[in-house]
Amino acid sequence: MSQFIEPQPFQSHPDTFSRSELRKRLRHHRRELSFEQQQQAAEYLALNLLKNPDLHRARHIAIYLPNDGEIDPHVYLDIARHKGVRFYLPVLHPIHQGRLVFSPYYDGVELTANRFGIPEPAFSKGLRRPAWALDAVLFPLVGFDEQGGRLGMGGGFYDRTFAFSRIRPRLAPKLIGLAHDFQKVKKLPIEPWDVPLHSVVTDKRRYRFSG
Repeated sequence: MSQFIEPQPFQSHPDTFSRSELRKRLRHHRRELSFEQQQQAAEYLALNLLKNPDLHRARHIAIYLPNDGEIDPHVYLDIARHKGVRFYLPVLHPIHQGRLVFSPYYDGVELTANRFGIPEPAFSKGLRRPAWALDAVLFPLVGFDEQGGRLGMGGGFYDRTFAFSRIRPRLAPKLIGLAHDFQKVKKLPIEPWDVPLHSVVTDKRRYRFSG
């Protein structure tokens, strides 16, 4: 049996790297994780999500399919499904460019790769759930800090889709970023268009910011 090696925190500061360089380094760091490390991280993530009070009453939750070394939420999904939670996957909107809609995710659902190569359900007006009708959204982060700054893939899809949360926060679902704990950096600049997170949950702890 191979020895498990604890991933080391990523040491960085926004003055050290540009956002694009920091994104590149963090993505490389998480892609280097072994299967065993990813599996253990997924199990610890599930435990922290199950203890998260923001999810205790949530019945409609958006989730993602892990890609590019992202922490895997499927252990949590399997447990929560047995508690009656319904899950949804983000789908690129075919008309409103840069925005997402959410379609049911269940065993046997047919998935097709989108233009980024990420599997997603087919777009359906009848089955999709509006962003405001979700109870919570679990989405992957490339990096984050303890002040609530976050670094994504750079597409801005979640920011555009949940921009309404700035105007009508009571209608917004709980926005929860997921990451490996080593993806935390000292400080990230917050852009004007960044939609605030309620919290970040990792394989080690939960960071709460607002709401």
